[in-house]
Amino acid sequence: MDTKKVYWAIIVAWLTLFEGNMMLVNGDLNYKEALTKSLIYLEAQRSGKLPSNNRVPWRGDSALDDGKLANVDLVGGYYDAGDNVKYGLPMAFTVTTLAWGAIFYKSEFEAANELGNVRDAIKWGTDYFLKCASRKKRLYVQVGDPVEDHNCWAPPEIMKTKRTVLQIDSETPGTEIAAETSAAMAASSIVFRSVDRIYARRLLNKAKLLFHLAKSHKGTYDGECPFYCSYSGYNDELMWAATWLYYATRKPMYMKYIQEESISASVAEFSWDLKYAGAQILLTKLYFEGQKDLETFKNHGESFICSVLPESPYYGIKLSPGGFIHLRDGANTQYATGTAFLLTVYGDLLANHNQKVTCGGKQFSSSHLLNFAKKQMDYILGKNPEGRSYMVGFGKNPPTQAHHRGASVPKLSENDEFSCPMSFAKWFSKDAPNPHELTGAIVGGPDISDKFNDKRWDSPNTESCTYVNSLAAGALAKLAAMS
Repeated sequence: MDTKKVYWAIIVAWLTLFEGNMMLVNGDLNYKEALTKSLIYLEAQRSGKLPSNNRVPWRGDSALDDGKLANVDLVGGYYDAGDNVKYGLPMAFTVTTLAWGAIFYKSEFEAANELGNVRDAIKWGTDYFLKCASRKKRLYVQVGDPVEDHNCWAPPEIMKTKRTVLQIDSETPGTEIAAETSAAMAASSIVFRSVDRIYARRLLNKAKLLFHLAKSHKGTYDGECPFYCSYSGYNDELMWAATWLYYATRKPMYMKYIQEESISASVAEFSWDLKYAGAQILLTKLYFEGQKDLETFKNHGESFICSVLPESPYYGIKLSPGGFIHLRDGANTQYATGTAFLLTVYGDLLANHNQKVTCGGKQFSSSHLLNFAKKQMDYILGKNPEGRSYMVGFGKNPPTQAHHRGASVPKLSENDEFSCPMSFAKWFSKDAPNPHELTGAIVGGPDISDKFNDKRWDSPNTESCTYVNSLAAGALAKLAAMS
């Protein structure tokens, strides 16, 4: 045998295996790389004065006068997607779900050397929420004028659009946002308890006050419409917040609220607008640990599991021909990452307590749930009919035209003139890769037929959102630990 030929065959095999930016490890996807990049994306969404350890070189300080119109400091927080508005409801959900992943998969984040980064991502949100909740019985919930913002294709560093401030209080209730922000701060308090007890206590105290505001002044806030209208109502957020407050305090008053006042429902979706399934799975953990009076919530949680598993007799959601969850166009990947995260958590609960989930006449094991969760994440990362990644900067043929103002406008000098009316023709409509890579962004993804259009103006396909990545982080940490 020609040893040289054998040697080169081995080299070619390895090069093939690692083709696509180190996408494959041991024949599987490089989940650790995907996890790292998913958190880098959140840094690209930061508003305010950026820290010295900023890992996104093309991002700079922005919106340093936020809150000035209301005579309050609201600098910081996150832009939700490809625009420059700070919306309270999706931002809080982003932080709550990041915190959940960091709590349940702390050792997995640590093994991937990402525990510090996920904590930093959470704190960037909670620092902002502390500012938003700085005044008694009031919560600032939005900064920026969506109409003006969407009429200008400007990166946040040079935007000149109005930074309108919206708030909720006892006269203008907003139960969903107050409760979701309460959940975010309660969950985050658990994350920081072991590293900064004083900070954790501050978060928990604000979480308690916001929950009281949410339930004592009930009402849906429509100020974030038409972009973030809460179509599901506020009962899911109230149960979600009470559940996180119980986890953070173990005080009977929150469990009493959950059992006697909260309203639960069976659903087939987990998203920024619909949190029932998340709360139910958290409560099922307590059921498995001995709180048998939570059986109703366990049944509702398992109803979610049964509605999304394709082999279940109660399966009720749409899958593309390639097996990808498709609930609706526009940030559809959030439903896949949300489902993947919940099935990962529930699969681990089943394994830890030697249980199976029963759907009619069928039973499913923890490994079955984890396998379906893995398939959804694998599809996003490249195992799909198009043979391409839907995470920017990762894997084979990733998106290059993410619908994102900051990434798509080149760095301008002080002498460059900027015109909002001309910005769309000059940069938005330009059929070319973005000058800056929006590393780690999971874009909206393909349509129900697995077809993807990598064009900036096709926002349902190419726009990314913080909560898509926050839901992915916990699942990726688990997959990284398994590979």
